[in-house]
Amino acid sequence: MSFNLLNIANSGVRANSELLQTTSKNIANVNTKGYVRESTEHMTMVDNQVGRGETFRLLNEFAQKQLNRDTSNKAFFDQFVTEASRVDTLFSEESNSLSTSINSLFNNVQESLNQPSSSVARSLVMTDAENLIEQMDRLSGIVFDQKNVVNEQLEIFSDEANTLVQNISALNKQIAAVHGTRSESTSSTLYNQRDLAIRELSELVDIETLDGQNGEKLLFMGTGESLVMQEGTFNLFSMTGDPDPDFKELRLDVNGGKAVPLELDSGSVKGKIGGLLAFRDDILVPAQNQLGQMGLAIADAFNEQNKLGMDGDGELGGDIFTIPTVDAFAYQANTSTSTMTGTVEPGKGSELPASDFIITYTAANTVEIQAIDNKGEPLGTASTANIVGGIIDSTTNPGIELYGLQIEVGGGAANIGDQFQLKLSSQAASTLELATDRPNALALASPVRTADDINNTGSANISPGTVTSVTSGGFTATPPALANGDISLVKTANANEYTVTDGSGSTTFTITPPAENMLAQAGAPFDSYGFDFNIDGVPAVGDTFTLEFNEGGFDDNRNGLKLAGLQGDELVRQNVVTSATADNLKTFNEAYAGLVTDIGVVTNQAITNGAAFDALAQQSEAWYESLSGVNLDEEAANLLRFQQSYAASAQVLSTARTIFDTLLSAAR
Repeated sequence: MSFNLLNIANSGVRANSELLQTTSKNIANVNTKGYVRESTEHMTMVDNQVGRGETFRLLNEFAQKQLNRDTSNKAFFDQFVTEASRVDTLFSEESNSLSTSINSLFNNVQESLNQPSSSVARSLVMTDAENLIEQMDRLSGIVFDQKNVVNEQLEIFSDEANTLVQNISALNKQIAAVHGTRSESTSSTLYNQRDLAIRELSELVDIETLDGQNGEKLLFMGTGESLVMQEGTFNLFSMTGDPDPDFKELRLDVNGGKAVPLELDSGSVKGKIGGLLAFRDDILVPAQNQLGQMGLAIADAFNEQNKLGMDGDGELGGDIFTIPTVDAFAYQANTSTSTMTGTVEPGKGSELPASDFIITYTAANTVEIQAIDNKGEPLGTASTANIVGGIIDSTTNPGIELYGLQIEVGGGAANIGDQFQLKLSSQAASTLELATDRPNALALASPVRTADDINNTGSANISPGTVTSVTSGGFTATPPALANGDISLVKTANANEYTVTDGSGSTTFTITPPAENMLAQAGAPFDSYGFDFNIDGVPAVGDTFTLEFNEGGFDDNRNGLKLAGLQGDELVRQNVVTSATADNLKTFNEAYAGLVTDIGVVTNQAITNGAAFDALAQQSEAWYESLSGVNLDEEAANLLRFQQSYAASAQVLSTARTIFDTLLSAAR
């Protein structure tokens, strides 16, 4: 009996010693990051003895996976909100408002109309034009700087992710080596380290786990791509830009470069890396494109209207802004040395959308032009255009949707399938310049003027005249004049009949009332002069009306009125794809207000979603910690309970020894 009692006491002491060791280990690791609470359980064996205990980690894998998913979502929105809030604040500041610069420019144009011959008034307009360019460059610089920050952080985070992937793979090997052996129960540190690495990886990207053989954990991107596979193989992240080297894309490469890189869906990456990519795609790219689009639309509209007027030196107007020409990016897969540049075709700035373009050679002199969204996805249907004399524009491709682009190719013949990415809008905001700083370059006057003959007896009047082109043949540039001299219009005795005369000859024609666009109704060559006029009222037979070159243009502000009116004109395209009845254009101020609003809306949506996922992450953390975390109160209670049990088993052991000694003494 004493022998059995001694064995029972021994097993009790040993069992409680194991329980105390496990509890002590839990308490000692209460502040150890990634530590999972352990528990030791014993089974009753023969003779009521306690068997050797089995120690295991208290882990709910479903709770762990849910925590990893919520951690990834929370990190995504935390990163997005951090970056987006900064840009939202900068664009919302009054000192950074592009609308302020636009309004100031056109307000001074209005002021100059009161004093067309004043060089001071003209100087203020040119100063504001320069300020507008500087403001646009400043805003573009903000976006550009943020892009650089994103690229730097992407490099850092991808390196961190690669380190974690390799660590997890190495830990998988170590765990597989002890799996199913006696050492497995003492290797909980390996499991804890692996779980911690997986959780840290989930902060960077969205991941899913599967149980592999021999205790391994197989890791996959949330989008399905493999990260950690069996027997220690793994894939790594890389950051490359194709075709734009400064536009980093997240890719997944098989270790050692044994396979072609797989491009990932950045919208589903999640984690900090996904947050950065989404911030760039949803905030920075649209902002940069819209800034450039507005700058190009303003510059093109101002240039084209200024060229229809007469400047302060009595010359035909010229460009106020220099519209940039940008190089298209060639894809690395191209098999030729062909190059491509793009700019806005003069007068087509309102057709340019806030998007980039993929241009693909489908034949030696034929390309497809595809507008793409901020994530590189196609918008609408690609346009097929012909290359004529190395140029693609509306003249060489009439009736084709070219989005206001004028493209020039060079560098040798291209091969079918060669692709280029044209980022005109995104590169334009920081490259716009003034073509001149001369106040007299502002063309406030109209190059034509009209008059009613003093001897007219009817009630008709000639309109001031409208100029639509100075290059179609109606004007000479040096010296500036009407190409065929003054024009005279005389009412004949026949109803609706007039005779028009200039240096090219005389033509009698009958109009279709009303008496509008008289030169167009007169036919060739008058209909190609690039200017026209109307007759208002009822002319008498023999009434004469004249149109002549507005030599000097002194105190004339008619073209200035057109320049000032650009502020209210809808000249900024909204969408690539639209219906025939939709209003697809905005004013400059409406476009900028829309840009600021879009940034604010996207940022606020992210803040709201981030708060929701933060709450979910806290719930998942609490759920996970309720089972796997160390509770000091619970461990203290266990420590006291196991200590008492150990003391009791020790007392039984002492009693059994006393009885055994007494029996031995009695037998002597």
